[in-house]
Amino acid sequence: MLAGVASTLSAQTKEKYVSESWKDNFFVSVGVGGQVCVNPDNSDYGLGHAITPNLAISFGKLFNPTWGVRAQVAGFWSTLYSEYASPVAGQYEEIKNKTFGTVRFDALYNVSNAIWGYNPDRLFNLSVFAGPGLTFAKTYGNQDDVNALINGSIGLQGAFNVHKNWDINIEARGEVSPSIFGAKSSAHTDGAVSLLAGATYYFGGKKFVPYISKVGQDAINEELNRYRAELAQAQADLAAAQKAAAAARKVETKEVVKEVETAGIRAIFFKIGSAKLDDYGKVNIQLAAKSLKANPDKKYKVAGYCDKATGSASFNQKLSEKRAQVVYDALVAEGVDKNQLELVGFGGTENMFGKDFLNRCVILE
Repeated sequence: MLAGVASTLSAQTKEKYVSESWKDNFFVSVGVGGQVCVNPDNSDYGLGHAITPNLAISFGKLFNPTWGVRAQVAGFWSTLYSEYASPVAGQYEEIKNKTFGTVRFDALYNVSNAIWGYNPDRLFNLSVFAGPGLTFAKTYGNQDDVNALINGSIGLQGAFNVHKNWDINIEARGEVSPSIFGAKSSAHTDGAVSLLAGATYYFGGKKFVPYISKVGQDAINEELNRYRAELAQAQADLAAAQKAAAAARKVETKEVVKEVETAGIRAIFFKIGSAKLDDYGKVNIQLAAKSLKANPDKKYKVAGYCDKATGSASFNQKLSEKRAQVVYDALVAEGVDKNQLELVGFGGTENMFGKDFLNRCVILE
């Protein structure tokens, strides 16, 4: 059922987001709360007497804003009220401190992101999770032996997005496994219902970027190659015109040429959702730095842009500022005086050069 719902809802998502690197979106969680053992013996006596503490520690990874996995270690003890070994017929015996430990493996599915799309500023996200596990306890037969009992569970998690690195979580889980009380229980299986509250820390923050298609990358490369070809042709035409003018002169003159560096408008392009310079951008910055240093009395604007068609307004504003900062830092590293540079980010803008992806740039002017 979850797989079917996931396929349907994912098909409705307007834009896909992914982790840019395999190192992104790892997390660790800690939760504390209570658990009640749902067993026929406890049901006869009253479930309220069987509530015990519960502690869980999890480690996992989000592959995208919708799907993730985690491994969880949980446990403490569980309480049973049973007639087993009671000296008085019909009298319940309380069996306390039946310690146990459980290892679980959960698949996480973010319902909020699946239905409404990824929003890094959304305050609350609802997720469902399910998976198998192993419960370790001293139970059947020899009480000195620790047995591994297969279990399965499903639950709901609510996460409050309080910081890019932190979530505050509340989760409820229902679980079924063979009874950890063995012969002292009249049932072969135990059910457990737990409620935990805790926090999740994301190493490096929650990082998702729009999916980059190969078509978009090829289009960028095609545009760059076209600009190079046009530049080469213009240089060839200029050389031919200079040669023709020299041949037409009847009076021999001595030509003195002084090379002067001038700084024109330059554009440094970036991949979608990225503020990382590629090799083309680094070469462009080196050439620009040479011109800027040759004109120390002039000031230049380092302006970052994003395409308005991709991402939210807040995401684009931050990304445009990051792009401008990267170019600014690279120019300073090449020896450009900081006083010559003004840093500004314009966020997502309307199409400036005929195609949306050409807006993903920093313009130096």
